[in-house]
Amino acid sequence: MRRITVWLLSTVAALVLLFSYKTSTMGVGGESSAIAAGTGGDAGTGSSGTGAGRYDGSVAQTRWGPVQVRITVSAGKITDVTALQMPDGNHRDQQINDYAVPILRQSALAAQSADIDTVSGATVTSDGYRESLQAAIDAAHL
Repeated sequence: MRRITVWLLSTVAALVLLFSYKTSTMGVGGESSAIAAGTGGDAGTGSSGTGAGRYDGSVAQTRWGPVQVRITVSAGKITDVTALQMPDGNHRDQQINDYAVPILRQSALAAQSADIDTVSGATVTSDGYRESLQAAIDAAHL
């Protein structure tokens, strides 16, 4: 009887571990091609007073690497957000970027501010994204 109880508990524990394992749901393609490794740009190319143009945020140094974004402004509204630099030290960083960057971009466009939610699993990247985004918004005087 004791052997059956041990076997049953072991089987249940193995099944719990098996079904609680989270597989990767992050795709391979996506918007990661919009991520460029450069710091140059057209910061402040908009004409003063209209708020139109492209503005680079400052480089936010995170524990996993630099994060920098560029916003495009038209008619006083953010019309695009591009990731210029994202952490890229290993394959996991790329997976996180492929997943998080499109979510952060959509959130920024919807909010029209840096007041966006953190992407679960990409907390450090989200914090750096918000910091750089706020710097770009400040540069655009929005």
